[in-house]
Amino acid sequence: MDSIVPLALWPSIVGLPLVLTFNDLYAHIFPSPWFDKEPTDYWTNSNGVWPSPLGLTLGLLAVVVGHASTLLYFLGWRTGRLGVKNPIQKTGAPDYNAMESLKEHLSQPEGFAMLGGYLILTWMFGLMPASYYSFKGGINWYHVIAQLLIQDFVQYLMHNLEHNLDKTLYQLSHKPHHRFTNPKLFDAFNGSPGDTFLMILVPLIVTARLVNANVWSYMAFGSLYANWLTLIHSEYAHSWDHYFQLIGFGTAADHHVHHKLFKYNFGHLFM
Repeated sequence: MDSIVPLALWPSIVGLPLVLTFNDLYAHIFPSPWFDKEPTDYWTNSNGVWPSPLGLTLGLLAVVVGHASTLLYFLGWRTGRLGVKNPIQKTGAPDYNAMESLKEHLSQPEGFAMLGGYLILTWMFGLMPASYYSFKGGINWYHVIAQLLIQDFVQYLMHNLEHNLDKTLYQLSHKPHHRFTNPKLFDAFNGSPGDTFLMILVPLIVTARLVNANVWSYMAFGSLYANWLTLIHSEYAHSWDHYFQLIGFGTAADHHVHHKLFKYNFGHLFM
């Protein structure tokens, strides 16, 4: 069972774009006027035409589907149905009511309302680079990897600044998230609006300007990023952690070091 879980979870996180791009299934489901095959610059050449909300809707839905898979996996892991659960910290995992924490997690305005607002505004007002509106081709995994690397690098820089630039900045932005010295998975997006702006929205803005991804690659990146960021806050070790550490990927254990000591491991997805 331990070997099956990581194989099933990670593809399911990007399940929606994988399914819809298989043999261009999306083209048989949605009318052609609903999507652009070629890159379209809606900001300077739109002539009053607004982008179709299809790409935006599918992107948000992809994250929802991926997050549902992640939460189902974790709840199964937490109850011991998917193997032995090993707390990361020596003091053990925090004791909490899973359903109450789940409701709190899903209602965090910093993690979901701000991010959702950013995605809706930048898409519908044509603020994204032209390539992001293109449905042509499937998922370009080179673009997905590039987005993950750049996002995490800029997030690393912002994270360092929040900790070390100024005490007032730290107290107003990142300190609320650091009240969790032994975090649980549901604490991933529990912070402050300032923290979300600096560590999530700023890196997203930079990444979008540096990688000319299409809608499917943006979709896969968004779901992987959101769910990986959630998984590294887990209070239990994942069965894939050993392999991730060999590659240099960030794990929950790496991130717990940061939460416990307030230094080291300022990166999230990569070490």
